[in-house]
Amino acid sequence: MRKDIEFTSKGLKCRGWLYIPDNLAEGDKAPAVVMAHGLSAVKEMFLPNYAERFCNAGLVTLVFDFRFLGESEGEPAGQIFPVEQLEDYRNAISCVAHQPEVNPDRIGAWGSSFSGGHVLHLAAFDRRIKAVVAQVPNINTWKSFIKLQGRDGWDMTLGMINTDRASRYQSDEINYVPVVAPEGEVALLSTSDSYEWFTKTAESIAPNWINKVTLESVEKMIEYDPTNAIELISPTPLLMIIAENDSLIPVEIAREAADRAGEPKEIMIVKCGHFDVYETEPWHSQVASGATEWFTAHLGK
Repeated sequence: MRKDIEFTSKGLKCRGWLYIPDNLAEGDKAPAVVMAHGLSAVKEMFLPNYAERFCNAGLVTLVFDFRFLGESEGEPAGQIFPVEQLEDYRNAISCVAHQPEVNPDRIGAWGSSFSGGHVLHLAAFDRRIKAVVAQVPNINTWKSFIKLQGRDGWDMTLGMINTDRASRYQSDEINYVPVVAPEGEVALLSTSDSYEWFTKTAESIAPNWINKVTLESVEKMIEYDPTNAIELISPTPLLMIIAENDSLIPVEIAREAADRAGEPKEIMIVKCGHFDVYETEPWHSQVASGATEWFTAHLGK
């Protein structure tokens, strides 16, 4: 069963879906998983593919949109501050812990891409999280950016940020950059597979996705290092899923972070690209099944 749900995060409503196993007996309390999407993405962008599997395995699952994105509240739309999204995750955990169907001592966190970095950070500091799955996770934003764009691209981005900060100091104007764009045009995610996946997915199943992010958000993002404390996740069980042909997260950076994590952990390497994990077979089933098995093994059924 899936039902609409909302919870408050810093005075604004985050909206999402709560999946409850159909065979859950009245009065029983099941383990739960909290999950949200990657950079700018909304819950409709294939998150049900995972949530339904988790739910069928006996896990109550909360899927939500961050503030300023999707169906959740917040202006300006397209504001993506890592610290705010971490707060939304924490409040989502509080929300699911208070559901009558949930055992609050058996909650897991799942994240992918940008939110994959979020759950790595949170699992190091929030011991309410009893198991974590980080799929093709953001490891270190500025390292990834320089690896992909080079120093010229980095310097251009810093120049845009400086211009934006001067503009914001003088007025209330909000400046944006596209999340994706055709090859050769300026965008936050400038790879061809990013443009193809976001535009195709928005047209087919996620019309509420918006192709813009505030430049102030970019300023906050590039300073974000979600794995600076990855060693502290242990003893929380960690599954990290790495795409061997990832266009956004350099595989060597992901491997280095995974090596720093303590036990218990498992590193799953899949021979696909960053976006293949969401719907393309056999990789989607491989990663979704792996995440399901990880949560059921460490949270119970």
